[in-house]
Order: sequence, then C-alpha cells, then structure tokens
Amino acid sequence: MRLAIDHTTHYVFSGPVSRGLQRLRLMPKTSSGQRVLEWNMHFEGAQKQVEYEDPNSNHVALISFDPGVSEVTIRCEGIVDTNDENGIIGRHSGFMPMWQFLEQTDLTRAGARTRSLLGALGNETNTLATLHALSAHIRDRVEYAAGHTDSATTAEGVLLAGRGVCQDHAHVFIGAARALGFPARYVSGYLMMDDRVDQDAGHAWAEAFVEGLGWVGFDISNGISPDARYVRVATGRDYRDAAPVTGIRYGARDESMHVKLAVQQQRVEQ
Repeated sequence: MRLAIDHTTHYVFSGPVSRGLQRLRLMPKTSSGQRVLEWNMHFEGAQKQVEYEDPNSNHVALISFDPGVSEVTIRCEGIVDTNDENGIIGRHSGFMPMWQFLEQTDLTRAGARTRSLLGALGNETNTLATLHALSAHIRDRVEYAAGHTDSATTAEGVLLAGRGVCQDHAHVFIGAARALGFPARYVSGYLMMDDRVDQDAGHAWAEAFVEGLGWVGFDISNGISPDARYVRVATGRDYRDAAPVTGIRYGARDESMHVKLAVQQQRVEQ
C-alpha cells in the first residue's frame, strides 16, 4: 500500500518568543513493513539546527525559533510504501538495551489497578495469545473517549478514569506487559482511517517482544495488530521517549496549537 501523509502543526503564541527550541520526531524510517520513498519537512518561524538518531533509533530534528516570532508552523509531507506483516517488526535495533523495556516508567508503573487487571486474565500458556488477551481486556476496561486524560496521565490514572485515548491504552498495555515479564515499548505514528482522510492527530500503539518473533505490535484502541494502514515513526519506553514534538521557549506565556493531518492511499502505477 502506498500512503501519502501531510501533517501540519501550527503554533500561535500569546506574545513574541525570545528563544525557543523543539525536538521533532516526525520522520519515519525504512524498517520492517515500510519503505520511505519521500519525506520533506518545512518550517515557518523556525530553522533546523541539527539532525541525529536517538538511542531508540528514532530520527530527530532539532529546530530553533526565529527571535521575536509569534507563530511557528511545522509541515511534514511524504510518501511511504507499506506491507501487512501481521504486526511483526522483528529483531531489536538501536542502542537501548532490552532490559530498559522491562523497567517501568512514571507513566507506565503498575499498581493495584494494573494487578487487578492482570488477575482477571485467563490462564493462557502461549505468549502471543496472552498479549492479545491483555489487549482485548484493556479495550473492554478503558473506553475510548477524548478529553478525560492528558500527556501526563499515568496507566493507573487511566484505569481509575476508565476512559482514555490511544496513548492511554498503550501505556496501560506497556505497564501490564512489563509486569508480566515481557519487554514492551510505545509507538507513535500514523494510521490511514477507513472512513476519512483528514484527522486531528497522529496515532499511538504498543509493541511487545516475543521470543521467536521479535517485536510485535498491538493497537489496543482498534483491537488489532498493525497492518498496511500503519506507518511507524518513533518508539520509546513511553510517550515521552517517542513524542512527536517536545521543547522549551522563553518570552510568551501561553500558546494555542492547531494540527492538520491527512493520510490517504495513493494509486501505484504499474
């Protein structure tokens, strides 16, 4: 499948920004199940300073704001060919050691609610079956609903609320999988929707390491393993490691942000 992606993030600040830096994880890489044919990044009100790979092998671009700017626009556009690999990514890569993905973070740490969730699982003996059952159980316990959580909400907080979005589903799955002894990580990326082209935000899901298969993806929000409609962009121990945009600024107290995203299939000429 050939997917065309056009992703624009527009910031408006309450006053002039004297200094600002942003770390962008917005460029997918060619990997199992996907091949990046073209990818371009455009900036208004900012300049690219450096590009590098982080310990998770994510492509990172560091940009600085133009002095005194009151608006910044980041636009990414590209074309990616994808295949359905049944969610299997395969072998581990990057400089991050596997044991890091067994360690809980502040966002994933398992508590009483996670232990209760695990206690309700059946006695599956197959690792893959256990992880699929965990994904389904989380989807049953946590209703998909926006506006009840934010980027700082922990897995335990999500289970308490009983509602959340894809980021929250991923954090609960990661915390629970690690509690079961499986390495797990967070994935940020794009998903082509079947019912629309325009979207309000990117997507997130989780991956767990299964002996004999390697990393395997689980989209808890949609109840499936990622297929050819998905484009992986960044991975990490939790959202903070794989966040599309993070940064700091000085000089403006408040900001508003508008995201415009389109993901659609392109015809491949034979």
